[in-house]
Amino acid sequence: MAPQDIADTALARFRQELTGEAITPGDKGYDEARAVFNGMIDRRPSVIAQCETQADVARAIRFGRDQELEMAVRGGGHSVAGMSLTDGGIVIDLRRMHTVIVDAGSRAARIGGGATMSDLDRATQPYDLATTGGRASTTGVGGFTLGGGSGWLERKYGLACDNLIAVELVTADGSTVHASEDENQELFWALHGGGGNFGVATSITLQLHELPAMSMVMLVFRPEAGPQVLQAFRDFGESAPDEAGGGCIYLTGPPEPFVPEQLVGELMLVALVTYAGREAEAREVTEPLLRLGHEGEVIAELPYAELQCMLDDPPGLRNYWSAEYLGSFPDEAVEVFCSHASAMPVPSNSQHILFPVGGAVARGRADYPVPWRASPWAVHPFGIWDSPMDDERGKRWVRDVRADFATWSSGTVYLNFIGQEGRERVMSSFGTDNYKRLAAVKAEYDPDNVFRLNHNIQPASPNGA
Repeated sequence: MAPQDIADTALARFRQELTGEAITPGDKGYDEARAVFNGMIDRRPSVIAQCETQADVARAIRFGRDQELEMAVRGGGHSVAGMSLTDGGIVIDLRRMHTVIVDAGSRAARIGGGATMSDLDRATQPYDLATTGGRASTTGVGGFTLGGGSGWLERKYGLACDNLIAVELVTADGSTVHASEDENQELFWALHGGGGNFGVATSITLQLHELPAMSMVMLVFRPEAGPQVLQAFRDFGESAPDEAGGGCIYLTGPPEPFVPEQLVGELMLVALVTYAGREAEAREVTEPLLRLGHEGEVIAELPYAELQCMLDDPPGLRNYWSAEYLGSFPDEAVEVFCSHASAMPVPSNSQHILFPVGGAVARGRADYPVPWRASPWAVHPFGIWDSPMDDERGKRWVRDVRADFATWSSGTVYLNFIGQEGRERVMSSFGTDNYKRLAAVKAEYDPDNVFRLNHNIQPASPNGA
């Protein structure tokens, strides 16, 4: 629907009712308000409803439905496919709803639907508490958690959704529901990986854990050392304690003191170990990696909130990502992984990443719709570049990595790591039985598929009809 198709009286009434602000094309700040993390996405919504309250969200949903507008929901705006933005529709923008309330006694945090990881981590840091968050501080907590939630602390504390205590949700008819272990249990189950399919999460409550110390060991290697380093990191990851997370990452050498001059602006390899504990313990645990002959290093104890910011990329660059979760990572897979590094756009902000999973992730509840938790390894080609001229090359690199890891793929993937890759990819990532169950929950709370700008679950009855 074009902006002029919305009746002036309806829009005026909506603006008056909204506690927040309704921004339309031509208004000051419109272009800033519609910008998302991925610079490839350039869409022009008819209305951006910058909500300040749960009631605002309900009003925006009802207005969008009355005006027959496609509906997008924006928290952090990190969807690589741009699903937090729509052409001609309405964006329910939650960014003003970013309050985090920490209850140190019960070790829980109630988090506004528009809060980012930085909002959460900086609120919990003074209490030496934390929970599994994304690997970038600007990621939205809501979409991250409801999609499953993979991060540096997952091997110790499980996925973000494993720490979910409760969700306040505004559904497609504008009503509010509370989901927890005791209320609306089937919806609560679906929110452990089913994403934004069932409504707008205006607040979520997460379990927190004691984290008095956080450390990191980051070792820099020349790219040709890849096979040796990857094999050593694989062996390390398969026996490492739950406190150890991290990954092996090919990237462009940044102009930082720990990077040798000859690797600045060039392809290099980093072995990163994040450790939920003291620096001395991290050094002891990573001793096998420290013997490999690295070219540069950062070994430090630092606040978790600071670690979360270290790999942040600036918004507005061009993003194209995918992933494969693997059943195994043998020597042949090591060679394939290393061979793809040379095709990555360099120099750029792109990263070619191998993550260990396992630990508390693998031990988590098997009945949640996140079957990828059983995979011990994940490969994540994370394409980010500046120029449209690199689009074809960058996309081809991401797709080639995916294709060449099909041999070891577990057939399921963390959907927050990928863009729009088709309905079959979505269904396989939930699993057949889980998908049918999710579709039944979708039919109950969003039978008209109002919330379809996501990794979509089609509403259906339990028997699939």
